[in-house]
Amino acid sequence: MTTAERLMAKGEVRGMCSALLRQLEFKFGQLPLGVVEAVRAADPAELRLWALRVLTASTLDEIFA
Repeated sequence: MTTAERLMAKGEVRGMCSALLRQLEFKFGQLPLGVVEAVRAADPAELRLWALRVLTASTLDEIFA
Protein backbone atom coordinates (compact mmCIF):
# COMPACT_ATOMS: atom_id res chain seq x y z
CA MET A 1 0.00 0.00 0.00
CA THR A 2 1.40 3.36 -0.97
CA THR A 3 1.54 6.36 1.32
CA ALA A 4 -1.22 8.00 -0.70
CA GLU A 5 -3.43 4.93 -0.34
CA ARG A 6 -2.83 4.81 3.41
CA LEU A 7 -3.74 8.48 3.73
CA MET A 8 -6.89 7.98 1.67
CA ALA A 9 -7.92 4.98 3.78
CA LYS A 10 -7.31 6.93 6.97
CA GLY A 11 -9.41 9.81 5.66
CA GLU A 12 -12.20 7.42 4.71
CA VAL A 13 -12.28 5.97 8.23
CA ARG A 14 -12.35 9.48 9.73
CA GLY A 15 -15.27 10.37 7.49
CA MET A 16 -17.16 7.21 8.43
CA CYS A 17 -16.52 7.92 12.11
CA SER A 18 -17.70 11.51 11.81
CA ALA A 19 -20.84 10.54 9.91
CA LEU A 20 -21.75 7.83 12.41
CA LEU A 21 -21.27 10.16 15.36
CA ARG A 22 -23.54 12.75 13.70
CA GLN A 23 -26.21 10.09 13.07
CA LEU A 24 -26.02 8.84 16.65
CA GLU A 25 -26.25 12.36 18.09
CA PHE A 26 -29.20 13.19 15.86
CA LYS A 27 -31.07 10.06 16.92
CA PHE A 28 -30.10 9.80 20.60
CA GLY A 29 -28.92 13.26 21.65
CA GLN A 30 -25.70 13.88 23.54
CA LEU A 31 -23.60 10.73 23.52
CA PRO A 32 -21.78 9.22 26.49
CA LEU A 33 -18.02 9.64 26.27
CA GLY A 34 -17.58 5.86 26.10
CA VAL A 35 -19.64 5.70 22.92
CA VAL A 36 -17.65 8.49 21.29
CA GLU A 37 -14.39 6.79 22.22
CA ALA A 38 -15.60 3.41 20.94
CA VAL A 39 -16.58 4.91 17.59
CA ARG A 40 -13.26 6.74 17.26
CA ALA A 41 -11.34 3.52 18.02
CA ALA A 42 -13.40 1.28 15.74
CA ASP A 43 -12.15 -0.39 12.61
CA PRO A 44 -13.90 0.13 9.26
CA ALA A 45 -15.90 -3.11 9.50
CA GLU A 46 -17.33 -2.13 12.89
CA LEU A 47 -18.19 1.36 11.63
CA ARG A 48 -20.07 -0.10 8.66
CA LEU A 49 -21.99 -2.51 10.90
CA TRP A 50 -22.93 0.20 13.39
CA ALA A 51 -23.97 2.56 10.58
CA LEU A 52 -26.47 -0.07 9.45
CA ARG A 53 -27.71 -0.81 12.96
CA VAL A 54 -28.41 2.87 13.67
CA LEU A 55 -31.17 2.71 11.05
CA THR A 56 -33.32 0.32 13.10
CA ALA A 57 -32.02 0.55 16.67
CA SER A 58 -34.12 2.02 19.44
CA THR A 59 -31.24 2.27 21.90
CA LEU A 60 -27.48 2.69 21.83
CA ASP A 61 -27.14 -0.80 23.32
CA GLU A 62 -28.80 -2.28 20.23
CA ILE A 63 -26.15 -0.67 18.05
CA PHE A 64 -23.10 -1.71 20.04
CA ALA A 65 -24.28 -5.17 21.19
